[in-house]
Amino acid sequence: MIDVRNVSKSYGGQQVLDDVTCMIPRGGITSIIGPNGAGKSTLLSLISRLQPLETGAVTVAGLDIAATPSRDLARTMAILRQENHLTKRLTVRDLVAFGRFPHSGGRPTVEDLAKVEEAIAHLDLSAMADKFVDELSGGQRQRAYIAMVLAQDTEYLLLDEPLNNLDMKHSVEMMRLLRRLADELGKTIVLVVHDINFASCYSDTILAMKKGRLVHQGTPAQIMQAAMLYDVYDIDIRIEEIDGNRIGVYFA
Repeated sequence: MIDVRNVSKSYGGQQVLDDVTCMIPRGGITSIIGPNGAGKSTLLSLISRLQPLETGAVTVAGLDIAATPSRDLARTMAILRQENHLTKRLTVRDLVAFGRFPHSGGRPTVEDLAKVEEAIAHLDLSAMADKFVDELSGGQRQRAYIAMVLAQDTEYLLLDEPLNNLDMKHSVEMMRLLRRLADELGKTIVLVVHDINFASCYSDTILAMKKGRLVHQGTPAQIMQAAMLYDVYDIDIRIEEIDGNRIGVYFA
C-alpha cells in the first residue's frame, strides 16, 4: 500500500497541502478528485518524490521514499507528470524505451525490447512507433508518454491527469486499459482526474481534496453523493444511477 502520514507543503509561504494523512490500498484504481488548487498534483508529486517532503513521511510498498535509492524506487513505481518536455527529438519507440532504463541501465535486453513493443501496442501506437514525438497530435503524444510509464513495468503507477488532450473515445479506452492493468496484472494505479464520472465508473477508491486537505475518502458509492460532492465542489450535482454506476449531472 501507499502510506501518507502528516504531509504538508508550502510554496512562497502559501500552504498547498495541509497535514494530509491517508492509506491508499494495494491493487485497483484510486482516483484523486477535487477542484483546481486542491493540492491533487502536489500530493502525487510528493508521493513519487518529484518534489522533496517538507514534513511527514511516505512509504510505497514498505519503502521509505525519502531513503530508498532512486533506481530501487523506479522499479517499484512509475510516474506520469502533468507536463512533459523533451530535450531532444525522439521517436515514439525511443521515448517508450526510456521506461526500461531502471531495469536495463541503458543496455536493453530482448526482454526489455519486448516490453517496449508490448506497451506501444497497448496504447495503439504501433503504426506510429517510428514517428517523432513532436510530429504527433496532443492525444497521440499523451498516449506515448503513458506507454513509456507502462513499459517501466512497475506494480505502482502514478498518473497525473492521464486523460489530458484525449478525446472522448481515447479517454474511455485509456480508463478501460487502466482497469485491465489493475484487474489482470495486479497493478496499483493512482491517478488525478477531473471528471468525477470517470472516477465513479472506473475506481475502487476515491480521495476527495479541497484547499490542500483530504476531506473525504471512500468507495465511489460513498463519495458520489450529492451532499458530499457539494462539500467538495460548492455546486449542486445531481446523482443518477446508470447501469449500476453513479453519474454526476452538473451541466445545467
